[in-house]
Amino acid sequence: MSEVEAIEARIRDLPPQDFACLQEWFHEFENECWDKKIASDFKAGKFNKLIEKARAEFAQGKASEL
Repeated sequence: MSEVEAIEARIRDLPPQDFACLQEWFHEFENECWDKKIASDFKAGKFNKLIEKARAEFAQGKASEL
């Protein structure tokens, strides 16, 4: 049995309250990972073209402020 399969089996055996706590923790962990990835991609300039396009559309009146 792989480590992942062992973890899956342990999760299936959790009492409902512990499972709910795990879900909440994992959701927060996933969000933190996503935030770090977005920040890293931003620093690497991966959004520059999208930002330029959005600014151009705004300047042309094709978009409005939120």
